[in-house]
Amino acid sequence: MTSERAYLRRISADDQAEVLALAQHGRDLHAPWLAPPRTARAFAAYVRRAQREDCEGLLVCLQDNDEIAGVINVNDISRGPFLSATLGYYVSVARSGQGYMTEGLNLVKQYAFCELGLHRLEANIQPGNAPSIALVRRCGFQREGISKAFLFIDGAWRDHERWAVLDPRAALARNAGWRRRSVVR
Repeated sequence: MTSERAYLRRISADDQAEVLALAQHGRDLHAPWLAPPRTARAFAAYVRRAQREDCEGLLVCLQDNDEIAGVINVNDISRGPFLSATLGYYVSVARSGQGYMTEGLNLVKQYAFCELGLHRLEANIQPGNAPSIALVRRCGFQREGISKAFLFIDGAWRDHERWAVLDPRAALARNAGWRRRSVVR
């Protein structure tokens, strides 16, 4: 999946140094919203999780130099009548505010709906995380409500706003099967 300035690819063990540096440099930007892998051990566990059938660990990379601009995870992929997943994401400090995550999230929507055959994507965001809320709004997500004490982050149970986007294609009603497909590029 590609856009004018960015493309998606799956995370691999070869990305360890760049992803750990991205997480380290983004400590102040990402706290207290999330805790990306910051050690080799945590990164290895993340790569293993991203290889399961219920998860996609995707990188938003720049077309011109292959730099990683951000990470987007498609988590808890559910099949059958649900056809749904939740998202987690973060941006590189160097690329924050430049529109790469908007391009990347729109590519992930396209991938999730057209390649994975999902009907619903959900992003759960802490109410004070204005940049993340602005991102999902730009990408067509609608606020559905609040989930009290939803996730344990940074030492406490945090409330989250629930944002979702739907793919209303009628053909999804016939999608009983599933097979893992590859990201283009």
